[in-house]
Amino acid sequence: MTLQEGDIITFERTFTMEDVELFTRISGDEGTHHLTPDEQGRVVIQGLLTATLPTKIGGDNNVLARTMEFEFLRPVFTGDKIICEVTVDKLERQTDRTAITSSFICINQNDKQVLKGYFAGVIR
Repeated sequence: MTLQEGDIITFERTFTMEDVELFTRISGDEGTHHLTPDEQGRVVIQGLLTATLPTKIGGDNNVLARTMEFEFLRPVFTGDKIICEVTVDKLERQTDRTAITSSFICINQNDKQVLKGYFAGVIR
Protein backbone atom coordinates (compact mmCIF):
# COMPACT_ATOMS: atom_id res chain seq x y z
CA MET A 1 0.00 0.00 0.00
CA THR A 2 1.32 3.41 -0.92
CA LEU A 3 -1.01 5.66 1.09
CA GLN A 4 0.37 7.41 4.15
CA GLU A 5 -1.30 9.47 6.87
CA GLY A 6 -1.36 13.09 5.83
CA ASP A 7 -1.38 12.33 2.11
CA ILE A 8 -3.50 14.71 0.07
CA ILE A 9 -4.92 13.41 -3.19
CA THR A 10 -6.35 15.98 -5.60
CA PHE A 11 -8.26 15.40 -8.82
CA GLU A 12 -10.83 17.26 -10.87
CA ARG A 13 -13.81 16.55 -13.05
CA THR A 14 -16.26 18.50 -15.17
CA PHE A 15 -19.70 16.89 -15.27
CA THR A 16 -21.58 16.80 -18.57
CA MET A 17 -25.23 16.46 -19.53
CA GLU A 18 -24.43 12.90 -20.60
CA ASP A 19 -23.22 12.16 -17.05
CA VAL A 20 -26.47 13.50 -15.62
CA GLU A 21 -28.60 11.52 -18.09
CA LEU A 22 -26.77 8.28 -17.29
CA PHE A 23 -26.98 8.86 -13.53
CA THR A 24 -30.68 9.68 -13.89
CA ARG A 25 -31.28 6.33 -15.60
CA ILE A 26 -29.27 4.45 -12.98
CA SER A 27 -30.57 6.23 -9.87
CA GLY A 28 -34.10 7.16 -10.90
CA ASP A 29 -33.46 10.68 -9.52
CA GLU A 30 -35.58 12.61 -12.00
CA GLY A 31 -36.00 15.93 -10.20
CA THR A 32 -36.94 18.65 -12.69
CA HIS A 33 -33.83 20.64 -11.69
CA HIS A 34 -31.77 17.73 -13.07
CA LEU A 35 -33.73 17.59 -16.33
CA THR A 36 -34.73 21.16 -17.19
CA PRO A 37 -31.90 23.50 -18.20
CA ASP A 38 -31.71 26.96 -16.65
CA GLU A 39 -31.37 30.16 -18.68
CA GLN A 40 -27.68 29.35 -19.19
CA GLY A 41 -28.44 25.86 -20.52
CA ARG A 42 -27.18 24.08 -17.39
CA VAL A 43 -28.85 21.53 -15.12
CA VAL A 44 -28.11 20.80 -11.48
CA ILE A 45 -25.99 17.68 -10.98
CA GLN A 46 -27.53 15.10 -8.62
CA GLY A 47 -25.94 15.36 -5.18
CA LEU A 48 -24.94 11.72 -5.15
CA LEU A 49 -23.34 12.07 -8.57
CA THR A 50 -21.21 14.88 -7.15
CA ALA A 51 -20.48 12.61 -4.17
CA THR A 52 -18.81 10.09 -6.47
CA LEU A 53 -15.77 12.38 -6.59
CA PRO A 54 -14.31 11.52 -3.17
CA THR A 55 -15.05 7.84 -3.71
CA LYS A 56 -12.41 7.81 -6.46
CA ILE A 57 -9.74 7.23 -3.82
CA GLY A 58 -11.56 4.00 -2.96
CA GLY A 59 -11.42 2.76 -6.51
CA ASP A 60 -7.79 3.75 -6.86
CA ASN A 61 -6.72 2.14 -3.56
CA ASN A 62 -9.08 -0.81 -3.07
CA VAL A 63 -10.94 0.81 -0.16
CA LEU A 64 -14.11 -0.89 1.04
CA ALA A 65 -16.16 1.96 2.53
CA ARG A 66 -17.98 1.37 5.79
CA THR A 67 -19.23 4.87 6.58
CA MET A 68 -19.58 8.03 4.53
CA GLU A 69 -20.85 11.48 5.44
CA PHE A 70 -21.60 14.21 2.92
CA GLU A 71 -22.51 17.85 3.47
CA PHE A 72 -23.81 19.43 0.28
CA LEU A 73 -22.96 23.13 0.44
CA ARG A 74 -23.86 24.49 -3.02
CA PRO A 75 -25.37 23.13 -6.21
CA VAL A 76 -23.09 21.83 -8.95
CA PHE A 77 -24.10 22.47 -12.54
CA THR A 78 -23.18 20.79 -15.81
CA GLY A 79 -20.00 22.44 -17.06
CA ASP A 80 -18.68 23.22 -13.57
CA LYS A 81 -15.10 22.12 -12.95
CA ILE A 82 -14.95 20.51 -9.52
CA ILE A 83 -11.65 19.97 -7.74
CA CYS A 84 -11.76 17.31 -5.04
CA GLU A 85 -9.12 17.16 -2.32
CA VAL A 86 -9.04 14.04 -0.16
CA THR A 87 -6.85 13.94 2.97
CA VAL A 88 -5.82 10.61 4.49
CA ASP A 89 -6.42 11.42 8.16
CA LYS A 90 -5.70 8.05 9.73
CA LEU A 91 -4.36 4.64 8.74
CA GLU A 92 -4.38 1.80 11.24
CA ARG A 93 -2.61 -1.41 10.28
CA GLN A 94 -4.51 -4.51 11.33
CA THR A 95 -3.78 -8.21 10.91
CA ASP A 96 -5.24 -8.71 7.45
CA ARG A 97 -6.20 -5.17 6.44
CA THR A 98 -5.69 -1.47 7.06
CA ALA A 99 -8.42 0.80 8.43
CA ILE A 100 -8.60 4.21 6.74
CA THR A 101 -10.33 7.46 7.65
CA SER A 102 -10.26 10.34 5.19
CA SER A 103 -11.82 13.77 4.90
CA PHE A 104 -12.54 15.65 1.70
CA ILE A 105 -13.53 18.99 0.27
CA CYS A 106 -14.80 19.73 -3.24
CA ILE A 107 -14.45 23.21 -4.70
CA ASN A 108 -15.84 24.62 -7.95
CA GLN A 109 -14.06 26.73 -10.56
CA ASN A 110 -15.08 29.87 -8.64
CA ASP A 111 -13.21 28.65 -5.54
CA LYS A 112 -16.51 27.97 -3.71
CA GLN A 113 -16.92 24.88 -1.56
CA VAL A 114 -19.68 22.64 -2.92
CA LEU A 115 -19.27 19.44 -0.89
CA LYS A 116 -17.38 18.27 2.17
CA GLY A 117 -17.35 15.24 4.40
CA TYR A 118 -15.46 12.12 5.36
CA PHE A 119 -15.37 8.40 4.81
CA ALA A 120 -13.96 5.43 6.67
CA GLY A 121 -13.37 1.87 5.64
CA VAL A 122 -10.76 -0.80 5.16
CA ILE A 123 -8.10 -1.58 2.61
CA ARG A 124 -7.58 -5.25 1.97
